[in-house]
Amino acid sequence: MTRVASIGECMIELRQGPGAQPGGLYSRGYGGDTLNTAVYLSRLGVDVDYITALGDDALSDEMIAGWAAEGIGTKRVARLAGKLPGLYLIQTDDKGERRFFHWRDSAAARELMDLPETDDILNSLASYDIVYLSAITLSIMRQDGRDRLMAALKRARLLGTRFAFDTNFRARGWPDLNVARKVFSSAFEAADIVLASTEDLAPLYPGESHTALLAGISSPEVVLKLAEPACILRAAGATREVRAEPLIKPVVDTTAAGDSFAAAYLAARLGGAAPEDAARAGHRLAGVVVGYPGAIIPRYAMPPKKASRPSTSRKASQ
Repeated sequence: MTRVASIGECMIELRQGPGAQPGGLYSRGYGGDTLNTAVYLSRLGVDVDYITALGDDALSDEMIAGWAAEGIGTKRVARLAGKLPGLYLIQTDDKGERRFFHWRDSAAARELMDLPETDDILNSLASYDIVYLSAITLSIMRQDGRDRLMAALKRARLLGTRFAFDTNFRARGWPDLNVARKVFSSAFEAADIVLASTEDLAPLYPGESHTALLAGISSPEVVLKLAEPACILRAAGATREVRAEPLIKPVVDTTAAGDSFAAAYLAARLGGAAPEDAARAGHRLAGVVVGYPGAIIPRYAMPPKKASRPSTSRKASQ
């Protein structure tokens, strides 16, 4: 049985490396937060399907072929005639910090909750151990689409599926912060696992302390990544800090640091690891990813897998 469903949007990626001259050449790839997580989940040995909508164009064909080559299931990818994927451009500064520019208003993924096959997609969520999505996923939907998805997640949870929510926040996706706060609150109430960061939550809850931010998240298992290389973990009623190991390589590009952390954390939890060990696995993979340009690092750069006893049922790693 497929263990994880990752829901979201993948876009065409154009990227200039650090120090590139204005007007210089860009390399083309593809990426998106939940797709990046799906790739890393698959590389960590987790069965994962990606749920999205694409066009019927050659670039969409290229994406699906690439996902399949990574071992990602594509049976839940809807194809829309005449549509295209969105596009984004990355610029990175000399410190590896990135800046994004997006063209996605008419992208196929925005219609995911309004298709003839939407009901089948939503009903399938109960067949997964974990359904993972991010705030970016929710930001590209209309409110009725968000409501439809959240209702399906709540139904799936009654049958044993867990919901993992990543707070990946982009202000341009939320022109009304009050709407964003309501959506986040609803996701926090429904989620079994929340993967958050102070960077994401600061625009929504300015001036709040780490303690206050954690208190505002009602989910039973929460990882709050900090500005420094550490996170605060709340699970089983206890709160503790988990620090990252020092980086071996200099930071080149921070793209997908959070996405890879999420993948390693969820993979470890599915493998039966304790939350603290899962957080260490997240720090470890993210520390490698930031040493390479782009969202997806070469396969040879993946850190060696640490043995863990796989869970035999949905309840084993809860």
